[in-house]
Amino acid sequence: MREHHYYVYILAIRIGGTLYVGVTNDLIRRVHEHKTKTADGFTKKHDVERLVYFEFYDHVGHAIHREKRLKTWPRAWKIALIEKDNPNRDDLYPVIAAL
Repeated sequence: MREHHYYVYILAIRIGGTLYVGVTNDLIRRVHEHKTKTADGFTKKHDVERLVYFEFYDHVGHAIHREKRLKTWPRAWKIALIEKDNPNRDDLYPVIAAL
């Protein structure tokens, strides 16, 4: 049986800028789509492309539930979550793409 992985992720434009919360089963591919603007929608319209946070899940239901919860969080909570592990909100994409 094929093993599945799911990711909840947060993209940012810059410190103080727009945040986007999403879920995917292929984090590298999905962030690449955001960066190259091949993903139509909110992130393309608002130029949000920097991966600043992500979480890993084995079950799609858990990932979707977490994504929905994060989307309801106040902005300050999302920022605190990001800055706990990534205080400078560095783009994590080059790190994960190199793995």
